[in-house]
Amino acid sequence: MSLILGVHGIWNYKSGYTPEEVAAYQLGRWAKYLAEGLGSPLPDGALAFAYYAHHLRKGMPVAQGPADDALDHLTPDETALAMQWLKALDLPQATAQGRLAVPLRQFAAVMAKHFHLDGRLTRAFIATFTREVTAYLRTPDAPARIAAREEVASAIATHQPRVVMAHSLGTVVAYEALHAHPELHVELLVTLGSPLALPHGVFHRLLPAPVDGRGSRPPGVDRWVNLADHGDPVAILRPLEDYFLGVDFDRPESVRLIDPHTAACYLRSTALAATLASYL
Repeated sequence: MSLILGVHGIWNYKSGYTPEEVAAYQLGRWAKYLAEGLGSPLPDGALAFAYYAHHLRKGMPVAQGPADDALDHLTPDETALAMQWLKALDLPQATAQGRLAVPLRQFAAVMAKHFHLDGRLTRAFIATFTREVTAYLRTPDAPARIAAREEVASAIATHQPRVVMAHSLGTVVAYEALHAHPELHVELLVTLGSPLALPHGVFHRLLPAPVDGRGSRPPGVDRWVNLADHGDPVAILRPLEDYFLGVDFDRPESVRLIDPHTAACYLRSTALAATLASYL
C-alpha cells in the first residue's frame, strides 16, 4: 500500500527508455517537488507512480522538423482541438477575425502574450497538449485510451493509495479509470491543472458522458479537491464544480507558474500541502 499515487500529465514520454525506467525517474521528481512543498520528505514507499504515456505513442505520427515548426505538423483532429481550446480561452486579442479562424501560430502568440509565457515554449506546449489529448480521446474504444486507463486503474488496485493525485491529461485518465472501476476506493482525488471541463475537446467526450451538462465524482472516491492556477491555460473552464457534481473543494490558486502548466509548481504549492495535510 502507498499513501499517494501520482498520475502524470502531458510531456512525460521519453523515447529509448522502458516504462519502468520512466516511472522510476518521474517518481523521484514528484517526491522531490512534494517534499519541497510539504517542508519534509515523504516516508519511503509512501509515493507510487502510474505511467501511461507510452500507450499514447503507439501509432502516433513522428513529429517532423524542428520544435519551432511543431504547429505545422498537427493532424486535422489535433488542429480542431487547438481551435476548440482557443475558443474556450476566449482571449480578447483573438476576436478580431473570429476565434475559430485564427491561425495556430497566431493562437500561440496570443496565448504567450496573455499568460506571459515564452513564445517558442508555448508553440511546443500547444503541439504536445493537442497531440496527446487527441491520441487519448480519439474514439471511445481507442486502444490507446483503454490501455492508458487500465494502466492507471491497475496501479490504483496494486498500490491501494489513500490519495490519487493527477495532473493535466492525467486527471482525465484517472477520472475515467475510477469510473470504469467503481470497486476501487480512494479517500481523496486531487486534480491539478485539469482540462476536464474543456468543452467539446475533452468534456463532451468523457466516459461516462456528462448527464444534463454535468459530470460526476467517481463512485469510489470519498472526496475530490481541484486546484487550478489563475495563469494555467489548460485549467479551463473554471470553477470545475460548475461542470462536475461532487467536487468538494475547488480552489483557484496562484501557484506562480513559471512555465505553462507544469506539475512541479503545483506539487510545490502551499495549496497542495494544505490539501494533503490531514492525510499524512
